[in-house]
Amino acid sequence: MINIPKGTKDVLPQDSYKWQFVEEKAREIAALYNVKEIRTPVFEHTEVFLRGVGDTTDIVNKEMYTFLDKGNRSITLKPEGTAGVARAFIENGMASLPMPVKTFYITPCFRYERPQAGRLREFHQFGVEILGSSAPETDAETIAMAKEFLNAVGVTKLTLKLNSIGCKDCRPNYEKALREYLKGRYDELCDLCKDRYERNPLRILDCKNEECKRIIAGAPKIADFLCDDCKKHFERVKTLLTGVGLEFTIDPDIVRGLDYYTKTVFEFVSEEIGAQGTVLGGGRYDRLIADLGGSDVKGIGFAAGIERLLLVLENSGKQIPEKSGVKIYFAPMGERESEVAFTLAEELRKKGMVAETDIVGRGIKSQFKYADKIGAEYVAVIGSDELEKGKANLKKMSDGSEKEVDFRDIYEFIK
Repeated sequence: MINIPKGTKDVLPQDSYKWQFVEEKAREIAALYNVKEIRTPVFEHTEVFLRGVGDTTDIVNKEMYTFLDKGNRSITLKPEGTAGVARAFIENGMASLPMPVKTFYITPCFRYERPQAGRLREFHQFGVEILGSSAPETDAETIAMAKEFLNAVGVTKLTLKLNSIGCKDCRPNYEKALREYLKGRYDELCDLCKDRYERNPLRILDCKNEECKRIIAGAPKIADFLCDDCKKHFERVKTLLTGVGLEFTIDPDIVRGLDYYTKTVFEFVSEEIGAQGTVLGGGRYDRLIADLGGSDVKGIGFAAGIERLLLVLENSGKQIPEKSGVKIYFAPMGERESEVAFTLAEELRKKGMVAETDIVGRGIKSQFKYADKIGAEYVAVIGSDELEKGKANLKKMSDGSEKEVDFRDIYEFIK
């Protein structure tokens, strides 16, 4: 028997409506904010992620699916959505468009990590990227959009956590102070954080190693090292969010797991995953486009894992509404009757109504059982008498009541 690869999951027909619900809400909220869809390849040249995500991150160091193609080119399955959007922005000359350029995506992503609740090796993200604005108003709008999406999906018990991680002007001072603090504890750091110590000490704040977390607990806070511009930017973001009633807490430990972030970073945390877990996160990335070879275009975005959102909804008892199912099942009793039933079902489908009929040769008793299993609202038996009269008795499955209806009027009757 061939089994599904570890860390992947089938979405079966009886569950796909849940995914469609989340995706439809994502599209609805994006439309309200005039955000248009972008679709980028599921794989990119590895350099996109090395330069974009950063070679000191866990994603690049441990989790990427990277391989050589038949042309001996290094290719990587996308581990996240932002870097690919940035590459597309540069390559397609989108800097000439009216700013800001607002994009969203719903995409599969791939990371080789230990599968756990809501985290798989193939997972799916809804993400938003706003490019071409450095204003704090853009930060506030992006965060508000994220909250509206979570509200629309039905995720509750949320905490918004905010932080600012500074810019290229003030962050070096913080990194210097952080290295100074860690100098005496260097030998106690994990091997990965020893490497990060010189290359990118900010990454140590994101380490999951328990010993490193204990060491870093007393480290200097980046808020004490922000330049005036970063302080002003962050205060403006907080003022705008307060103005629309969006509550938040300041969490100086949020740095996010990717190297491209600057200034505002944020996470929406839920308690509905067994333990506190981030269901949506993002931040500003003012250097990413330039780092990938583009012009000096600023950006901000967020992403939410769809599997994780569905887990939150399940744990909170949220019932996702199923779409209306089969309105009518036509049960033919012979070959000629089957032709008429087939035609009637097709006519209703063309009008937008879900209709079914027998296509496997069941007997009439088995057809009624099948109609009940698929949740048909009505069943119409088509026999010789019905053909002669051009009418059918529509049986309502919920209460057994029947109504004789002309073939031509079935759509209007059910509607």
